[in-house]
Amino acid sequence: MAGEVAMEAARRPLRVAVVGGGPGGLYAAALLKRLDPAREVTVWERNAPDDTFGFGVVLSDETLGGIEHADPVVHAALKDEFVRWDDIDIVHRGVRQTSGGHGFAALGRRRLLQILHERCRSLGVEIRFRSEAPHPARLSKAYDLVIAADGVHSATRAAYAEVFRPVVEEHRCRYIWLAADFAFDAFRFEIAETEHGVMQLHGYPYAGDASTVIVEMREEVWRAAGFAESETAETIERCAKIFADALGGQPLRSNNSTWTTFRTVTNARWSHGNVVLLGDAAHTAHFSIGSGTKLAVEDALALAACLEEHTSLRDALAAYEEERRPVVASTQRAARASLEWFENLRLYLDQPARQFAFNLLTRSRRVTHDNLRLRDARFTEAVEREFGCAPGTPPMFTPFRLRGLTLRNRVVVSPMDMYSSVDGVPGDLHLVHLGARALGGAGLVMTEMVCVSAEGRITPGCAGLYTGRQAEAWRRITDFVHTQAPGTAIGVQLGHSGRKGSTKLMWEGMDEPLEEGNWPLVAASPIPYKPGSQTPRELSRAQLTDLREQFASAAWRAVRSGFDLLELHCAHGYLLSGFLSPLTNRRTDAYGGSLAKRLRFPLEVFDAVRAVWPEERPMTVRISATDWAEGGTTAEQAVEIARAFAAHGADAIDVSTGQVVADERPAYGRSYQTPYADRIRHETGIPVIAVGAISSWDDVNSLILAGRTDLCALARPHLYDPHWTLHAAAEQGYGGPGAVWPAPYRAGSRRPQTGRTDAPKPRLAFSG
Repeated sequence: MAGEVAMEAARRPLRVAVVGGGPGGLYAAALLKRLDPAREVTVWERNAPDDTFGFGVVLSDETLGGIEHADPVVHAALKDEFVRWDDIDIVHRGVRQTSGGHGFAALGRRRLLQILHERCRSLGVEIRFRSEAPHPARLSKAYDLVIAADGVHSATRAAYAEVFRPVVEEHRCRYIWLAADFAFDAFRFEIAETEHGVMQLHGYPYAGDASTVIVEMREEVWRAAGFAESETAETIERCAKIFADALGGQPLRSNNSTWTTFRTVTNARWSHGNVVLLGDAAHTAHFSIGSGTKLAVEDALALAACLEEHTSLRDALAAYEEERRPVVASTQRAARASLEWFENLRLYLDQPARQFAFNLLTRSRRVTHDNLRLRDARFTEAVEREFGCAPGTPPMFTPFRLRGLTLRNRVVVSPMDMYSSVDGVPGDLHLVHLGARALGGAGLVMTEMVCVSAEGRITPGCAGLYTGRQAEAWRRITDFVHTQAPGTAIGVQLGHSGRKGSTKLMWEGMDEPLEEGNWPLVAASPIPYKPGSQTPRELSRAQLTDLREQFASAAWRAVRSGFDLLELHCAHGYLLSGFLSPLTNRRTDAYGGSLAKRLRFPLEVFDAVRAVWPEERPMTVRISATDWAEGGTTAEQAVEIARAFAAHGADAIDVSTGQVVADERPAYGRSYQTPYADRIRHETGIPVIAVGAISSWDDVNSLILAGRTDLCALARPHLYDPHWTLHAAAEQGYGGPGAVWPAPYRAGSRRPQTGRTDAPKPRLAFSG
């Protein structure tokens, strides 16, 4: 195509077409023209100059700093217009909680566009209002570079959908942008519990006499309230009435406002030839974290910089995407967490007022406990007191009781397979591994999955509890923990590999079948884990009985071995998990079909284990709350699975996800599995253990204090640092009973001194 020739011919594009006259497109046009006045830059905008949708725009100090550096003229104009405020008000059930120190800056969207229009005109950018852009194929032939800034419904993206491969996901809430003719004195969230369901208001000032007001509710609430049939005028009047307290009885107004659902846009690629996506055309982030305009402006800054820094257009566009994609992905993860929090708002309504406010403030995981303490220590300390933290005690170091066991803190060393046993017998490595982490201060240390039979091992190196010799070896380890790390509990996780057994050690080829020495596999159904895996035999009724006995016998040995807690492994595609998932259980008997039938065998095993496990000692169950695959276990089903185990006596649910099928598509990210634990906890009232990329003590404090989990299990951080918990205490200045240093280690309870890195500051200044 002609665009390909242009890419190679020009060091920097001289003819630039911008499709879409929103903030991102206009700012990109202004920057490119300013960097090279010889450029011909043309913007196509289908609307009139004064047409705009929405009202206020929020920009961060970070974004403003980039604008100031790139174009001081635009920055100065924006600075004069901004309304600034620090507080967030959260009003729920008539109680207002205020948190300060947040630092917002906003202005009207129409005024922002006017400033950018003026800047473009002063630089010589041509803006064609009320003009549909030519087809992108025509533009790409006529121009060196085509910037598609044409929004969430991008026609450019649609024209090359086979290349960009967009995914557009609609969400569960309806919302409408409105405005009020007065300025809120804070960013305000207000919750209304109506006869139809929960509704929420997001409001913030954007001028001295005006505020943006967004009203949002789940689709089913929107329909039940009759908004689907309401005319715009009636909608506005009803919203003003519902939130009359927040609005002080004042009316709301519209600007071509309609109810809509938010769409999350992602693309596999952001450029095609000399066509590049920018802003909402490339990606969207939910308005509740205020990042749409911010991302678009930052895209424009990055694109302009990359075009200056690279000699070929192809390299520049590749660098632009490489630079922006991880930033956008992080923002979209935060935005998804935020929008899902509001979608599930009903779950949190009964939380204490301050905890509810803290939960809302930390919903996206970008504002954390430590960060909020810096912003507003008084508010954070009040939340801690209400939660039950003793003075000076971080939430993670508060105790937690499970049946007859009291854990001194909320940190769990997650099960980690060592693949280092001989004939199922744990050895010195297990003693050192588990002993070191027990000395490291965690409230609970878990073994790896301990197999109930030789045939139930994952690899030849997996540990077991199917012989007396194995039980004696485990007793050596539990005795060490109880003697040398008093106050630390040690738990055993019992499981059976099912169809994922008879494989190589992890570092030799994870989930790869053994080349020799294989043993036969059994599972709920005869489905191999992945191509090339061994096909398991479907378990008969008689074999199911034998397996129940194997689990019960292993549990009896776990009692003799001195474990404080027992966890039944029903996750990650192993045997019991294989019964729970519809993707791996195709049985037509009493153990397959409906969820109740798929639960039957795992519950029978649980009952058999609970019958021999001492009454005063707790039992937990690890589940995969989603299979990350179409047709698999859903979050709703995970709630029912948790309820079923709790009804049979489970004391907590260890909520993991995935690893059930080989073609899963997990949405990885920081604390990415926590929402599943959060949902189970709030829908069932069952204590939960959250896992999955929880890597900092700040994350642990945030999750615990917000009420999203009761315990946090960490694996890799404890491989990196066996004393992770004690170091977390030291870094927070905590020295109470929730983190006790072993006597031989007390001299190391303070961070070691380092060399001086600062330099003396100048004290005198002389004039020349």
